[in-house]
Amino acid sequence: MSIIEVIDSNFDSEVIKSNQVVLVDFSAPWCGPCRMIFPIIDEISKEYHNTIKVVQVDTDLNGNIAAKYGIRSIPTLMIFKNGIKVDTVIGAVPRSTLLNTLNKYI
Repeated sequence: MSIIEVIDSNFDSEVIKSNQVVLVDFSAPWCGPCRMIFPIIDEISKEYHNTIKVVQVDTDLNGNIAAKYGIRSIPTLMIFKNGIKVDTVIGAVPRSTLLNTLNKYI
C-alpha cells in the first residue's frame, strides 16, 4: 500500500475512524525538509503496509485540518491510534527516530 493523500473532508474517515495505527505526514510540496524525509516515509509505508496506514496532508490545501492540530512547522508527523493523536515528530528526523516512535504504538 502506498501513501494516501488526505484532505480536510476525508480526514475523519481515513484517520480518526481507521482501525489501524495511522502515520499522518503534514507537509507541502515546496518544503525542502518534507522532500528530504519523504523517501523514509515512503519506505515505512511499504514495509509496514500490513500494520499501519500512512497518509499525507498538504497543509497549503488543507488549512482546516492543519489548524485543528496546531501545525506550526512542517514536516510534522503525527501518529493516531483508535482515533486519538498519541505522538508527534517534528522535522526531518532520521529513519531510526521515526521508527522508534512508531514502534511504541504498533
